[in-house]
Amino acid sequence: MLCLYALCNQKDIGVGSFGLAKLMRDKETKELVAVKFIERGPKVNENVAREIINHRSIRHPNIVRFKEVLLTPTHLLIVMEYAAGGELYERVTNAGRFSEDEARYFFQ
Repeated sequence: MLCLYALCNQKDIGVGSFGLAKLMRDKETKELVAVKFIERGPKVNENVAREIINHRSIRHPNIVRFKEVLLTPTHLLIVMEYAAGGELYERVTNAGRFSEDEARYFFQ
């Protein structure tokens, strides 16, 4: 299960209200992936199930790809494509404004 992925660094790449994300490497393909570690619980399971269902159906070049879900006795792990460029939200916030061409690229 989790042994399919190797931790790449000791630094978390993201922290949210339900858990944290770590940069890992797929041992078979050598691809970098982001793995969300979410502590299991009834409230969390309901919200995360909705996120998984929505994320599985999305196919867009500017949205990270959902890969798989892994379960441990204490955590639910969501494995996703790793986006080295960071979050689009941060880029929009930091830029303040995008030109029309930049906006078209991101929001096509």
